[in-house]
Amino acid sequence: MLRKCGIFLLTIIAPVFVCADEASLVAALQKTYSACVGIDANLTDLKKMAGINTAITGVGTGLGAGATIVGIIKNKKDELRKDLNRKLLDLKNMSDKEFLKFLGDISLYKEYTETLEKLEQANKQSKNLGNWRTGLLAGNTATNVAGAIIAGRNTTDGDLQNQIDNCKAAISELRRVRAKARIDGVDVSEANAIISACEGFETVDISKINARAKGAMVSSIVGATTGLAGTITSGVANSESVRKDNIDVSQKTDADWNKEKNLNTTANILAGTSTVASATATVFNATQISAIKKVATVAEKCTEVLK
Repeated sequence: MLRKCGIFLLTIIAPVFVCADEASLVAALQKTYSACVGIDANLTDLKKMAGINTAITGVGTGLGAGATIVGIIKNKKDELRKDLNRKLLDLKNMSDKEFLKFLGDISLYKEYTETLEKLEQANKQSKNLGNWRTGLLAGNTATNVAGAIIAGRNTTDGDLQNQIDNCKAAISELRRVRAKARIDGVDVSEANAIISACEGFETVDISKINARAKGAMVSSIVGATTGLAGTITSGVANSESVRKDNIDVSQKTDADWNKEKNLNTTANILAGTSTVASATATVFNATQISAIKKVATVAEKCTEVLK
């Protein structure tokens, strides 16, 4: 009689246990939904801004490279200016050009005037190249400033990390409840799908997103600093007080030429440094996109299953 009663009691209690396991599974599923859904939305703006910043710093790299190339071309033009200036001075020292003209030495006078025209043309070309370099450096500086601001803001906050941590905890709990429910014969297919789609959160590392952003910001700050210094130096090097194009050729000393050359060389070095900084920032921005995509891929897959 006791045995029959025990059997009878078991047949009553077993469905109760099954219902309890099913309720626990439903609760775990709901908790997972609340914890994991929407993470992908928080990553959308990060990915978009990282893409914009990659484009901005890429433009900055091009502007810096252009400034460097223009500066190198300008250096060659300045060497020509110096050679023409020296030649013109030598011709002038040979004799007074007006006196030579009246004497009828047309060939020497012609050489003098042709050299003077070449010098004036070289001066004009050098001036234009200097203005181009200054403008390109100013553009490079502006893009680096913008890049630094965007990179500084384009980081994850504690809320996103907390949400991911909560999602991971919910998935762990769902996995535990699923195991018990499966033993008791409860349908766990929904839990299987969610765990399969969302367990990738257990291996994602969002710290890489912020690390890339910091690298891009630092590189852009360096680029902005050197770009600004290069812009100022280029402007000074191309000023009339340094160039002294409008004075008599005999009045421009070797010290004047060296001062102008040194300023132009410094401007070119700063342009090159700013270009490298912009390129480095571009790489950091591109790798930040990659880091964001790795997390976003998991988030999108998880959210899709939870819908």
